[in-house]
Amino acid sequence: MDRFVACFGEVEDPRALNRRHDFLEVVFVALAAMLCGAEDCTDMAAFARAKLASLREVVALQHGPPSHDTFSRIFRLLAPEPFEAAFAKFTAAFAGALEGVVAIDGKALRGAYDRGRRATPLHLINIWAARARLVIGQRLAPGRNEVLGAKQALALLRLEGCIVTADALHCRPDTAQAILATGADYALAVKANQPGLLSAAQALTAAVDPAQAATSGPSGGHDRFERRSAVVVDAHGINFPGLCAVARVETWRASAAGPEVRTVRWYGLSRPLRAQEMLEVAAAHWTIENQLHWVLDVSLKEDAARSRKDHAPQNLALLRKLALNLLRLHPDKASIKTKTKRAGWDDRFLFSLIAHMR
Repeated sequence: MDRFVACFGEVEDPRALNRRHDFLEVVFVALAAMLCGAEDCTDMAAFARAKLASLREVVALQHGPPSHDTFSRIFRLLAPEPFEAAFAKFTAAFAGALEGVVAIDGKALRGAYDRGRRATPLHLINIWAARARLVIGQRLAPGRNEVLGAKQALALLRLEGCIVTADALHCRPDTAQAILATGADYALAVKANQPGLLSAAQALTAAVDPAQAATSGPSGGHDRFERRSAVVVDAHGINFPGLCAVARVETWRASAAGPEVRTVRWYGLSRPLRAQEMLEVAAAHWTIENQLHWVLDVSLKEDAARSRKDHAPQNLALLRKLALNLLRLHPDKASIKTKTKRAGWDDRFLFSLIAHMR
């Protein structure tokens, strides 16, 4: 609890002065509820009532369990930007030095839409440390502008020694500069939105002897099989911030039900990777989809969440990621689903999850 207070203590309570419940205690109870599978403020209030005696071993809750209205008011009114900055600080405090791939990708909260606007739900940028398997940043994509959201999220982070990956939407000079400013290098997918860079990458990698390519696979699972090949070429002199090399990664995928499909992607690099390293970087980027976004939707029911008023969707999404980080860091080898259920059943296990905040 001390580290939680140290990191989140500067976040301003948005409520009026006649409030009764302590702000940090309410946020802490909401986090504990999410560790046990709570999906919304109604669940949080029910959790607080059911676990009041156990919770008082950690927090005072002088005025009893917070109500649904108390949880809802706080998360609707709470300014997301300082909450996200505190989250980045908190994650850095217990994650240790990060290394390897840090992936950037957008995700829609499909249930967070106003009536009549189902096609335009809230859109967030997530930043994912692949090797640590932790979420380290979140930011709203204002007006669904992922580029601006990514730059704002990166501004909160120090990523010395890491390689930041992102899809071609973020292959822009300003985003490249924002990545370099964190102390990291980049491996950015290149497509037709950067025609000069794409043409140079295609020409340079086409001239490479195929014998110099690194390969991986075939590997398989779920009736799908995949093999990959990569080449990396020096590319000094191209007018793009920090660029020193380009890469081509070819992927062949086949399933039991269909023919093999070939995909080719090009990348701009600010660090001269070996071809084998490039294969590993390209593969690590996609863990943001199957180890973060898929888990949020399937295990923590994010897509089904209907909180949509004011800042509640953004703040509850951040709390979900904090809960996921704690579940992931716990040494128990069970699945996220099993850990969540066990936390609800067993107070000792719940408090062992919470202990990772020390």
